[in-house]
Amino acid sequence: MLALEDAPARDFLKALPGLLSERPKAILVVSAHWERLRPALNAPERNETIHDFGGFPPALYQLAYPAPPSASLARRAANLLAAAGLPADIDTRRGLDHGAWVPLLVSWPEADIPVVQLSVQTRLGPQHHIRLGEALKPLREEGVLILGSGSFTHDLSSFRSSGGRIDAPEQDWVHAFAEWMVTALKAGRIDDLVHYRTRAPEAAHNHPTEEHLLPLYVALGAGPERIRQLHQSTTYGILRMDAFAFG
Repeated sequence: MLALEDAPARDFLKALPGLLSERPKAILVVSAHWERLRPALNAPERNETIHDFGGFPPALYQLAYPAPPSASLARRAANLLAAAGLPADIDTRRGLDHGAWVPLLVSWPEADIPVVQLSVQTRLGPQHHIRLGEALKPLREEGVLILGSGSFTHDLSSFRSSGGRIDAPEQDWVHAFAEWMVTALKAGRIDDLVHYRTRAPEAAHNHPTEEHLLPLYVALGAGPERIRQLHQSTTYGILRMDAFAFG
């Protein structure tokens, strides 16, 4: 709903291009909403806008984000992953799911920057996704923005506790987990972050499944030497929308 609703996180995404040192030549986005058994990159003839959700206002289904694909970037990323012992597939049919196109629509509404999407492998956990980021790090020197798109907390089963209010007060269990993660990230405590599932408070409550946190680890792997928090807000009392810059 950030594509339609006013919220602090939407304001941040609008301002994101101005926070970058230069305009990206291309964007490689890791979305929580594309899960595959091994890494996959999309390289279709055109990037279809995938409305992979149900029960939302009709206006949301009218939105499109026809960013150009980039077969060359998909191949380059696949080669980097293969060289690191992480063989990847190239999918010539898949477009962009909402984990990719919603933040990009808000940040770069002109849809004129080439976009490639990378899948997550939920069963392989954080360390694997750090390895993905490490392998893809050279892309940063080639003008490619590596963007991890997930959710800092993501227990949708608690959605009713907000009463449907986007500005509902943050739940204590959300705050405890998110602040532990923020502290660990700012301190560069990589081992704690990898093992967050057993060390962070309320970890399983905030992430009943891990896919929405894993894009963070790809971005972390691509730039662990410097970690900065760019944004912090909460929607519906349960979804922390924190954003970080790496490298």
